[in-house]
Amino acid sequence: MIPRIQKRGQRTIGLLYYLYGPGKFEEHTDPHLVASWDHNAPDPGRDATATLKQLQQLLDQPVENIDQALRPKKHVWHLSVRNSAEDRILTDEEWGDVARRMVTAAGIDAPDTGAGCRWAAVRHADDHIHIVATLVREDGYKPDLDNDAVRVQAQARTLEAELGLRRLNKGDGTAAKRPTSAERHKAKRQGRKRTAREELRETVRQAVTGARSEEEFFSRLAAAGLLIRTREAPSGDLLGYKVALPDDRNKDGEPVFYPGARLAPDLSLPRIRERWSTDHSAQIPPTGTPGLAAPNSPSAARRQTASAAWTAITIIEQGRDTVAAAYIASAGEVLDALAKTSAAHTRRELRDAAAAYERASRSHTRAERGHDRALRQAARDLVHGGPALGRGEDGATTAMAIDMLFFLVTAAMHWHAKNGHAQQAAAALQAAEHLRSAYRAAATQPLTALYQRGQRLNRPLLQRQTAMLRETLPELAEKILTEPSWYALATTIADAEATGHDPATLLADAAKRRELDTADSVSDVLVWRLRHLADLPADTSGASEHGTAKGPSAMRPAATRPTSPGPHRGEEAAGNTR
Repeated sequence: MIPRIQKRGQRTIGLLYYLYGPGKFEEHTDPHLVASWDHNAPDPGRDATATLKQLQQLLDQPVENIDQALRPKKHVWHLSVRNSAEDRILTDEEWGDVARRMVTAAGIDAPDTGAGCRWAAVRHADDHIHIVATLVREDGYKPDLDNDAVRVQAQARTLEAELGLRRLNKGDGTAAKRPTSAERHKAKRQGRKRTAREELRETVRQAVTGARSEEEFFSRLAAAGLLIRTREAPSGDLLGYKVALPDDRNKDGEPVFYPGARLAPDLSLPRIRERWSTDHSAQIPPTGTPGLAAPNSPSAARRQTASAAWTAITIIEQGRDTVAAAYIASAGEVLDALAKTSAAHTRRELRDAAAAYERASRSHTRAERGHDRALRQAARDLVHGGPALGRGEDGATTAMAIDMLFFLVTAAMHWHAKNGHAQQAAAALQAAEHLRSAYRAAATQPLTALYQRGQRLNRPLLQRQTAMLRETLPELAEKILTEPSWYALATTIADAEATGHDPATLLADAAKRRELDTADSVSDVLVWRLRHLADLPADTSGASEHGTAKGPSAMRPAATRPTSPGPHRGEEAAGNTR
């Protein structure tokens, strides 16, 4: 159940005309009252003798009864309450009870004292109602509406449980502002899949990914084709910015600008500057693996991403909350950068993962910036390394990076759940599922090549590796040996040993990380961890230019399937609580 408090208005009759009218797209059917302040208000929808003017005059009567100088400038309060598409259809009586409890929770009505405001609840669709109220009480005083949005959200959570509706997660005020209904209708008229607000949020988020200065940030915004306006102090110091899409215009033909803070709390200029403030003191140079890739190549950037994610997992699990919050926030930049530079066959899932994780990147735990430099540098390396072709070494290192990022996002999910951040934990879970799908697409070809090489290993070598595996990982060995990807792991063990590494030490180190024992394919996970730890080429196939092969691991991601951190995966409760 999603309650949303709309902007206050000045004309009661104007809102009533809309509620009882056909709607902008003829979507209103059978408008009628389901409840009112006195249980006896005229209903222009069902009573032929009642008029909208009569209902308006009754609602406005307390306002008209006080001195004009004391009247609120905007006296019309408007709340919409909407159920999810999968919820059952409530009866008029149930919606009436919902309305009465909502206005009581908000402070509009006071049934115990009889000194509330006048209000009416109109239903013109199966899944929602609108409540209109006037903001002068019967005794001439104004209602106390402090935190009215928080209170109606709390009431919605209670009603969901009582009415058997979809349970939504409680908000904490850190979510990005949802598009308004007007913005959604405008996008639909213009044939856009997303609203201007949503497109701008993603573009600004990508522009800030790995950026180190205002100049670089604004240059990226301009390169993306956005219109930019800045706000400066008399001294010339930059105070803020706002952006617009060139083709998003208002009725006067002027661009519709959105300040960064209205796109998301962490996209205001002061919050973005917090990221830059720590970058200059420790710029980590791009690193590549000797003999494998140039320092600024896509594959080197992906290896650097895997290394940064590997380190971040432990810090999120064991570090201070303020430091963990910084790593969790910067993980969002890495996902944005990877999505921006990914090949076509992984791009959609990675973009969806980045979009879902955006909600998980913020909480009330203030990030202690500076510790997360390695992740921000990884994001920067990805952007400057350029787009990956999706095959050969950069395709294989993409699979390696996604595998590590899956566990990083899963660690973020557990951290949020531990700290009671229900919406963020649900968002991280959703992002992890998209990463699983992206991994499937990225890992097929390189794992198939390793599998095929493993099948050609001689029997004495396989027997020696089996014995070593059972000795090093006794609790996991039998599971690994029954997996088809055991041959890919055997190849990797052989490659590591051929380059002078001790496979037993590498296996023991790789197995220290959490979640390994619940992975769908432990072999897959160990393949990437060993190839990362031993600096082995991720791809050994010499893949052709045409397509990808199908192999035993094609439909089985390395990463474990995450478990929801709480009883509900519901979407974020909308409204003014963000």
